Amino acid sequence: MRILYGVVGEGMGHATRSRVLLEELTKEHEVHIVVSGRAQDYLARRFQNVHGIWGLTIAYEGNSVKKWQTVLQNLSGAVKGWPQNVRQYFELVEEFRPDVVVSDFETFSYLVAKNHRLPVISVDNMQVINRCKHDPMLLAGHEDSFEATRAIVKAKLPGAFHYLVTTFFYPELRKRRTTLAPSILRPEILAAKSEPGEHLLVYQTATTNTALPEILKQSGVPCRVYGLRRDLTGDVVDGNLTYRPFSEAGFINDLRTARAVVAGGGYTLMSEAVYLRKPMLSLPVGGQFEQVLNALYLERLGYGMYVKALTVDALNEFLRRVPKCQEALAGYEQDGNTRMIAALREQLERAYEHRGHWRMEMAELDGQD
Repeated sequence: MRILYGVVGEGMGHATRSRVLLEELTKEHEVHIVVSGRAQDYLARRFQNVHGIWGLTIAYEGNSVKKWQTVLQNLSGAVKGWPQNVRQYFELVEEFRPDVVVSDFETFSYLVAKNHRLPVISVDNMQVINRCKHDPMLLAGHEDSFEATRAIVKAKLPGAFHYLVTTFFYPELRKRRTTLAPSILRPEILAAKSEPGEHLLVYQTATTNTALPEILKQSGVPCRVYGLRRDLTGDVVDGNLTYRPFSEAGFINDLRTARAVVAGGGYTLMSEAVYLRKPMLSLPVGGQFEQVLNALYLERLGYGMYVKALTVDALNEFLRRVPKCQEALAGYEQDGNTRMIAALREQLERAYEHRGHWRMEMAELDGQD
């Protein structure tokens, strides 16, 4: 089977997730990968047939999305990016001729499928927003953000053959052709042995949060801090804080031995913390409702706590909750990536068999989604 696999390049979570599935697919099929941003280099080091494309980016200031700057940034990038994508589009279609498309929230590959009447399988965590029912009580106070985000997600990959949604929470489905499966975890996380520890793993890239170090100091708890100081070549100790340069092995070791985690609302780290049974205090990025929803479910399940901004009182409250969060997390079960890989294989076989019929069904399905 010839598979075109698209990976959105904004954030590295999509790339690390796709790496796991691509390692399985490339054993059995001919696969070409289209990807933008930093994710291109990450995947190109591991796979052949990686095609760099231009993709949308998001501009941040502190812990919030800057909407107007994002628009300007993408308009500027589109001047050179779109002509390059158009050229690569025709080259790929003519030379590779895929049978099936898999898209991790990526538009280029989806357009290839759409224009050539190919079945596309969506694999990501974002579609949970549109394809599931969410308790109005959970969304209270967030209704406008939820509806705006759901409209964007709905418009991203409409009319896909099937939607595989990776998740650690399981709301009721409201759409057909949708499967919820446990989070896709990189091999290094699956190999990590969770052990009890005393330190907090802190991951924050919001450099404008100047109060954060003092808040962490007042807790008196040992903190291993990543992201705030990016120019480090070695550890820097400041009282109970240890600032560390990023190292994948070091970060995972600090995660598996942590008492708890303090980080944003990004799905990848949150799902890894849940798998390793580490309570998490989540501070979602402003303007990204997907992160807020992750944090709301994290708190509802008892796995952690959601706050809009970190304060001394909020951190102390979280530390008081940690033992109960540990009890809730003890009941979490996941058999590695088994369910998602099996589900993807099943849908690929179904999509391949449906190629001829799919051309007649696409218009009808576009209207349903």
